Amino acid sequence: MHTWQLKFLTKSRAYEQFGYFCFMKILWRVLDFYLDASIHVALAVFCLIYCTAFFLQIRVDEHLALYVLTGTIASYNFIKYGVEAEKYILVANRYHKNIQFFSFIALGFAAYHAWFLNLKTWIGIGVLIVLTGLYALPLLPQGQKLRSLGLLKIILVALIWSGTTVFLPVLSIDHPIDWDTAVEGVQRFLLVLVLLVPFEVRDLKYDQPELRTLPQRLGLSGSRVFGIGVSVVFFFLTFLKDDLHALELIAKAFLFLILALMLVVTRRDQSRYFASLWVEAIPILWLGIIWLLWKFS
Repeated sequence: MHTWQLKFLTKSRAYEQFGYFCFMKILWRVLDFYLDASIHVALAVFCLIYCTAFFLQIRVDEHLALYVLTGTIASYNFIKYGVEAEKYILVANRYHKNIQFFSFIALGFAAYHAWFLNLKTWIGIGVLIVLTGLYALPLLPQGQKLRSLGLLKIILVALIWSGTTVFLPVLSIDHPIDWDTAVEGVQRFLLVLVLLVPFEVRDLKYDQPELRTLPQRLGLSGSRVFGIGVSVVFFFLTFLKDDLHALELIAKAFLFLILALMLVVTRRDQSRYFASLWVEAIPILWLGIIWLLWKFS
């Protein structure tokens, strides 16, 4: 092989490696924006609405589903990047400006879809907004927020997710809140409690000791036992339903196994994406499992 051919091949491989590096860098940036802009968590909430529709055998109000999707993006970003108006509007960081701009677009879509919701749904949304305000706003002495109070934080989050993904879909179509709806609401509350365990473990290195979070009280092993215990209760509550189908039982058995595996692999020093990507993907995966069970039943 001639010298000029070797040089050409060397340069060609260098360009290929450089192109691959640039492509991967772009992919990681897109993934980071997808997570940081709360799109992933919004999709998780969106999927849980359709899980509710499947289990309660009700239709989904598309305006509500899209309102929840876009509203979750706006509200989560508002909570994450500052609740004081001046701080949230006057953003210096370019990356945060992009997230802010995206959040305002999402808020606009949420306002549009909210226009089509009925009065009962609006009352439910009002209750959830109050709970969100209690979670995010500095209402306690010395500017503290309720999310600073350890266990109360995860209880509030679980209540908000349960109300959003179980009771709002029922209210939006004027379906009665019957026994099965109540059981589903309690199960959803317990599910979110379990999903929050890896986040609480992840934040151990940042949380102040006086917060008395779940892992601070129980340790890593105790938190796992707590999560598995709650998962067991979550699964067996299914048998309390009046209208119980085999597909629901199988779907919730699958979820129980996924939750148990998640708790087993939860570590103090988790990867950057373990909680924010993989744990929050569980509701999306669960909807996929439900769809497959329904498709091939």
